[in-house]
Amino acid sequence: MCATLATERADELAFAGIAAQAARVRAGELRPRELVECYLARIERLDPQLNAFRVVLVERALAEADQAQARLDAGETRALLGVPVAIKDDIDVAGEVTACGTRAHGGPASADAEIVRRLRGAGAIVIGKTNVPELTIWPFTETVTYGLTRNPWNLERTPGGSSGGSAAAVAAGLVGAALGSDGAGSIRIPAAWCGLFGLKPQRDRLPTAPREEPWRGMAVSGPLTRSVADAALFMDVVADPVAGAPAFVEAVQAQPGPLRVALSTALIPGQLTRLDEGWRDAALRTAEALRELGHEVVEQDPPYSLSMWWAGLTRFLRGIRDDGRAIAHPQRLERRTRRMVALGASVTDPVIARARAIEWTHRERLAGFFGEFDALLTPAMARPAPAIGRYEGLGALTTLNLVASLTPYTPLWNHTGQPACAVPAGFDAAGMPVAAQLVGRTDGEATLLALAAQLETARPWSDRLPPVA
Repeated sequence: MCATLATERADELAFAGIAAQAARVRAGELRPRELVECYLARIERLDPQLNAFRVVLVERALAEADQAQARLDAGETRALLGVPVAIKDDIDVAGEVTACGTRAHGGPASADAEIVRRLRGAGAIVIGKTNVPELTIWPFTETVTYGLTRNPWNLERTPGGSSGGSAAAVAAGLVGAALGSDGAGSIRIPAAWCGLFGLKPQRDRLPTAPREEPWRGMAVSGPLTRSVADAALFMDVVADPVAGAPAFVEAVQAQPGPLRVALSTALIPGQLTRLDEGWRDAALRTAEALRELGHEVVEQDPPYSLSMWWAGLTRFLRGIRDDGRAIAHPQRLERRTRRMVALGASVTDPVIARARAIEWTHRERLAGFFGEFDALLTPAMARPAPAIGRYEGLGALTTLNLVASLTPYTPLWNHTGQPACAVPAGFDAAGMPVAAQLVGRTDGEATLLALAAQLETARPWSDRLPPVA
């Protein structure tokens, strides 16, 4: 499929990123069909090892590439015209089932989700839908129906979840950017374990329609990319703008600061885990890099409370219950998933109402902290990506307790709704990616993107490719 491109050029294009690809297409240096064919060839060659995609839309993507070329020839200019993207398989693409990692799904979606409609409106080409754990519950992407999704840095490790297929696809150069979703860390977790930049935007920044408040307001959509600039471009295409604020691409190009950043490795009360030294070092290295860039970094823990842990877990479980009841054929769900739905059913209407109401208390509690600091820096994860099959055959509660010890730093910010991102921070002793997390104030995506872009310039990460690429 890639006969029109030399192998070296094809590989360079695959990892160029969506901003550079869009610029080359606009300049007439690259035809959309060439780019789509390049990625289709890589998917055909590499995805049998990774299982990143549930479905690849070969003929449809090629047809959309030809349509994009016609628009270019007619003088149209759109931000992503002719550039392929992948869509996580919990988000509707017209004419395709939204499988959510299960055979319990219903028929094809009648229309694109609003965020997919915006991507198409910018000229993007949907090349396929990426694998997820069943009902997007777990931070590993392994299902009875669609198989095991593997990490391109080590095929014996998970890429994470629930946006595991999206992360594996971008990390291996099967697509330049992918849409993910994040209900308790599901963008930041696989981004961290796959060496990518992953942004969880503020709640309500990106549309969730046709879904209304997925996971009781915990879940949002966002990009997984190799570079910060690509994430900024993606956000400018799909996000509702911040009143009075510049475009996200402009924020990335600006020099922020000097800013005041809090560094914390503390856990929320109620969490029980051990922080791996590789992930502690990732946060400390990032803190030192920020200091070298002229920012003030102060060791200071946020005012966490036990009720924050309780409220986040409550909303997470009730969201699973909602999805389990809404699925077309719930009797076809895996046994562990059915048990998680049953656990969620124990969260009664008065309990979930209390969890939603207490969010505002927690936001006020954190407001003073973020009044003093422009951003919070934490480890992204507590542990390395686990082995493929590590949780196979385990029950719901056992699995939940085990995976919660891996990801203690991500769920709170879904509960409070603030923006947060995973920023690559090198590699551990086993050669696997590690990352730090940056958390922002309300309406703070631009600050996070600017800080992350500074870090990327100071210690570039996108030039190092995984073994499967």
